[in-house]
Amino acid sequence: MSNAPIGIFDSGIGGTSIFKEIHDLLPNENCIYLADSKNAPYGNRSSEEILQLSIKNTELLISKGCKIIVVACNTATTNAIEYLRQNYNIPFIGIEPAIKPAALNTKTKAIGILATKGTLSSQLFHRTTNVYANGIKVIEQVGEGLVPLIESGQLNSKDIQKLLSSYLEPMLKENIDYLVLGCTHYPYLIPTLIKMIPDHVTIIDSGLAVAKQTEVVLTSNNLLNSSSINPSIQLFSNGDITILNSILDNKFDVSYLKF
Repeated sequence: MSNAPIGIFDSGIGGTSIFKEIHDLLPNENCIYLADSKNAPYGNRSSEEILQLSIKNTELLISKGCKIIVVACNTATTNAIEYLRQNYNIPFIGIEPAIKPAALNTKTKAIGILATKGTLSSQLFHRTTNVYANGIKVIEQVGEGLVPLIESGQLNSKDIQKLLSSYLEPMLKENIDYLVLGCTHYPYLIPTLIKMIPDHVTIIDSGLAVAKQTEVVLTSNNLLNSSSINPSIQLFSNGDITILNSILDNKFDVSYLKF
């Protein structure tokens, strides 16, 4: 099983921010990435819809022989990861907003969370917030409209800038010093965000932490690929593959797949 691929799925192109961290940290690993762009964004869907989409993606990756699955979507993690772990005999890596490091390091005792409605309303998010952010002011903001713009490649558009400005304003008024990105699409907005926030505000996303946790789980299960042969990297999208190619700088082969 050690040379079997790592499976990764997201509600579109956002999870490629996680894929790139995993590929950089574990360059020998074969990977299969599913971009469920047809059903993006997950954040506005019901918990049952998110669960069913997560099951569909999981079973497709398992059918392709994946040894571990990274749920590279905050919304899918918070709504489906417990079910997936209970019902499939394969390790799962989930993603949560990085509330813990922000809450532990804030000096102003105020942190901002930019995430989807599906993540912010989930029980897992509230449990994590209650454990790590006790006594910390947490300003939650639903990033309504951001994912569709990112999915259509409008990373530097005026529409993106207008939305971000309206979402950041209440956070900055509360004197946040950490901004937690609670959606794997949002790291692609970091160049724009840096121009819009004061220097003392630190942006946190979960990408590197997820890659390190993937390495830990693979190692503990004796699943690390020790082969030095060039790995097989397969990326599939059920949407417009030109956007996915563009966001990956055309470094990998991306194929259309109906699923």
